[in-house]
Amino acid sequence: MYRRRLYFIVFFCVLAAGACIARLVFLQLVEGEQYRQEMERMRILPAVRLPTVRGSILDRNGQILAVDQPVFWLHINYRLSRLLDERFHRANILLAVEKGTSPTEAESRFHKKYDDDIARLNEIIDKCAEVMGCPVQQAAEKVKAINDRIWRRREFYAWSDNCRDSTLRQQYRYVPQHKAKIEFEERFDAEERLKLAAKSDRREMYDPQPLFKLDDEQVARAGREFIGIKEIEILTESTRHYPFDSAACQIIGWVGRLGPDDGELFANDRYRRYMDNEILGKKGIELVCEVILRGRRGEITYDKSHNIVDHTEAQFGRDVRLSLDIQLQQRIETFLSNSNLNPNADKCIGAVVLDVATGDVLAMVSTPVYDLNTISANYKALLEDDVGRPLWNKALAVHYPPGSTIKPILLVAALEDHKLRADEIISCPSRRAPKGWPNCPIFLNRGVGHDIRQNEGISNTARNAIRYSCNVFFSHVANRLDPKVFQRRFFEFGYGHQILAGPFGTRRSRAQLEKGKDRFLREAGGYLSSGVSRGSVAEVGDLGPLRRGDLKQFGVGQHNFRATVLQVANAAAVIARGGIYKSPRLCLNDPNLLDSDQANLGISKNTLSVVRDGMRAVVTETYGTGQSAFADSDLDQRDVKVFGKTGSTQEPANAWFMGFAEDSAQRAISFALVVEEGKSGSHDAAPLVRKIIEFCNEAGYIGRKPE
Repeated sequence: MYRRRLYFIVFFCVLAAGACIARLVFLQLVEGEQYRQEMERMRILPAVRLPTVRGSILDRNGQILAVDQPVFWLHINYRLSRLLDERFHRANILLAVEKGTSPTEAESRFHKKYDDDIARLNEIIDKCAEVMGCPVQQAAEKVKAINDRIWRRREFYAWSDNCRDSTLRQQYRYVPQHKAKIEFEERFDAEERLKLAAKSDRREMYDPQPLFKLDDEQVARAGREFIGIKEIEILTESTRHYPFDSAACQIIGWVGRLGPDDGELFANDRYRRYMDNEILGKKGIELVCEVILRGRRGEITYDKSHNIVDHTEAQFGRDVRLSLDIQLQQRIETFLSNSNLNPNADKCIGAVVLDVATGDVLAMVSTPVYDLNTISANYKALLEDDVGRPLWNKALAVHYPPGSTIKPILLVAALEDHKLRADEIISCPSRRAPKGWPNCPIFLNRGVGHDIRQNEGISNTARNAIRYSCNVFFSHVANRLDPKVFQRRFFEFGYGHQILAGPFGTRRSRAQLEKGKDRFLREAGGYLSSGVSRGSVAEVGDLGPLRRGDLKQFGVGQHNFRATVLQVANAAAVIARGGIYKSPRLCLNDPNLLDSDQANLGISKNTLSVVRDGMRAVVTETYGTGQSAFADSDLDQRDVKVFGKTGSTQEPANAWFMGFAEDSAQRAISFALVVEEGKSGSHDAAPLVRKIIEFCNEAGYIGRKPE
């Protein structure tokens, strides 16, 4: 009996040992590699993200207009800042109650766990206020802003985790936060939303959050005040710097922190998608060229022995080069804003200068201006300025009645459509025009018509009508045209639609316009019909109808005719170019963009000669509406020949001057300028353009520089 038991025990031990040996062999031979990999993974730390570096914006000569610069920021960790968030407090209580704890006990445990840290956080806020020299309330608001931003992210992640059947996922590649928030609120009550948001933690939320930007003195003081406080760090971070301050501010634009509904652009790119608290383009070229400027972050992965396991290099964003000459731009802005040099400096002004040969925008000025380096602090005041409207680009995003500046183009249309002969005389008698027809300025000012010039041998022909801007002549000429022909001719010159070439293509397709995601600068298209055009305008057929009865007012650039300063300057370039249309260009990253975006309008040499002759007479001959502004000019001695056209409008009142200038080397610039509330193109606009032409000469774009 004893021996039988002994055999049984020995057999059992041998069996157990065999099973252990078999299991060991299985682990070594079958699962050994997987086990070793798992153990290795347990030794690897989370990847450290390397920040993105944004590309710079440059002018045509390589001058830096926008650049990332390292600055010091005081950062706080969300693990500490969240303690002042009432939502975090309430969510913790609700989660504890959900697990069976009484509300009173849950409240007691929360205070026992966090009261010391809350007191420490309040001390930190007091110290921040001392270091920054600001009220304690302002420092507390900074902490609140961090909490609000991260809580919005929590709610979005909670929606994502708990609304996987949402139809929004099929509608959007990247669901906008505000739409997700609406659905989240519809599906869950307030208490449930708090609990779900509190559970939606992501590691990125606990990255250091920027609290205050520090100058050198504040860096030293903060280093002393917060030494040993692990939740407070002083870190370098890139900030956007604009070396020319206000120059070209409406074009360059600015960057800002990631907003609730930003981030769609790179949503599926691990290394380019936006992380919480990153910056991105908000306005202007910073926004339009985001896909060029945005860098690509890198990553470094370490193990617990601080060995590098994996390293993905960061890639800098590419630079964007603009056609602007920032020195010329700044000089024009300074001149137009100086009340000692410009009697209309208190008015809003838009001005454009183009290189005729290429269509490059050399300057696009809009006053008043603002400093891009202080935009975040002054944005609200700028937004509420309804008088100067500094945030609006008066040369591109605002349209005006073009007044008499359209007369050279109207003359082209009439001569080419054989509705007018160059030597034909249209009477401008010394009496008031019939009802519905525009009166001539000479009659309104002096009670006579242009027929009086016949005593001096000056007939009211096409070139002379341009010279002294006869409204009677051009209202009758416009009335001879078919409305569709009128629209087509002006559309070909760039009126009635957006014309600025973008960085990724030259023409806006209808699909781009309708989706509103065309990545172009904000540009007004103007109106070329009796009513407001509805929807996008990509072709002349998209324009609304032009009533025949409105032609007489359209012929003097009034009624519902609207144009931008850029459109007027570009139309002048078409004439200077001999009837070749080109879209104006602001971004030079792809020099071939405009090769296919040009058209020969087929204007005869005789027509161009008549129009040029009239525009030259405007600034050189007696009774020329711009002659007084150029009477004592030495531009001819500088080898600069000016061709121009004045314009003045009422309701609203604006003053215009447009045209082009060329030299014997066949270089040419075109220009247009509008003075809001200006009374006379001759006196308010033309003298300003004369100075701008002189600036262009001195910058080397046309003629010989003065000695």
